[in-house]
Amino acid sequence: MFMAKKVYDIIPPKLAKKIEEDVREYLKEERKRVMRQSIDRSVSRHKQQKRPVWFKVLIGGIAALFIIGVYLFFKLPKANVEIWPKVETLSFQQEITADVKASLTDIAENVIPAGRFEISKTLSENFPATGSASDEGRASGIITIYNKFDPSQSITLKAGTHFLSDSGKLFRAPDRIVVPAAKKSGGKITPGSVQVKVRAVEGGEGYNIPASNFSIPGLKGTAFYYTVYASSNSEMTGGYTGDIKKVIDDDIQSAENVLIDKLKEQASYDLEQQISSDYVIPSGATSFQITSAGAQTESGTITDSFTYEATIKFSAVTFKKSDLEEFAKKYIISQMSKGKTMLESSLKLDYSISSADMEKGRIAISLNFSSGIYKSIDKNSISIALTGKNASQISQTVNSILGQELSKTEIKFWPFWVSKAPRNQKAVNVFLKFE
Repeated sequence: MFMAKKVYDIIPPKLAKKIEEDVREYLKEERKRVMRQSIDRSVSRHKQQKRPVWFKVLIGGIAALFIIGVYLFFKLPKANVEIWPKVETLSFQQEITADVKASLTDIAENVIPAGRFEISKTLSENFPATGSASDEGRASGIITIYNKFDPSQSITLKAGTHFLSDSGKLFRAPDRIVVPAAKKSGGKITPGSVQVKVRAVEGGEGYNIPASNFSIPGLKGTAFYYTVYASSNSEMTGGYTGDIKKVIDDDIQSAENVLIDKLKEQASYDLEQQISSDYVIPSGATSFQITSAGAQTESGTITDSFTYEATIKFSAVTFKKSDLEEFAKKYIISQMSKGKTMLESSLKLDYSISSADMEKGRIAISLNFSSGIYKSIDKNSISIALTGKNASQISQTVNSILGQELSKTEIKFWPFWVSKAPRNQKAVNVFLKFE
């Protein structure tokens, strides 16, 4: 049974008094609480104002160190596991062919690609003449030929006509000469005249004669001998005697040999500069063709030096070292047992040229090569298997995976307080070592 709740329309005096006392007590306690809070806040502000700046810095530093310590402890631990697999060496010797017709390396056919290159080169150079000859320079000069023949008529002297000086030196005119007829006025005759260049018939300084009179020996015994004569107004010059050099056949042949050797060397160098450094140009796989060669001076020419010029076409059949390496790698991989990996850094190869056919563009190569191989290792699966394990457990796990294919293992934890591999796989690093 429930009791009915009383409802007052008018509060009884006793109850009203009780409520009034309770309200006063509540307000009194509330004023005390508010005052205490005000005092506490004032004291707190006062204390804070008295604390020095370094105190706040110290508190901040301690907090930062705490945070860093937590980060190092939980975030940075890692394990480095270094594994040395056992390495087996495979060695081979193969006779292969570099062929200009091949475009790819083919281990089944023992063929690698080859390339053919050509370059033209021209070179000219001065060479000394080594032939000896003695020569006497012949003196020369200008003479005036007079014709005072009466009755007046011109006279023609043939090419090579000699003129004899009054000192007995003989000179010769190289060309045909027409001497004009004399002119007669009353009883006076004015001879016709012409100037020509003459040259001594012999060399030597004795022909450097001063201005002289000349007779024409070829007219002796004719009516013209005394009426046709010559004279010079200045000395003859250029006569000398001495040793000189001349070009001989050996000079020209020697120049050709020297120049062709230089051209081959320079053409080979130029070709090497134009192609990739990966290409090999075997000495037995080159040829050259002389397209033009010759001296600008004939043999027997009197001169101290001469110029020789030649042009050659240089050809070479080449192959790439990288193609040799590619063949060796592919061949070794084809001979490996299943579950093995090739250690490419250990690849060694040596080769020699057996023969070269320039016309067909083929080079026979004797190739020796070797490389280390080791058991294939999945570093990702190993790192998963090592999470959460200590050093002893890690060693046991690696040994169980690799067995006899393992040489040794080294384990390093970081930082110093870490004694187990983290459970985060990304913090477990597996490294393969072969040195």
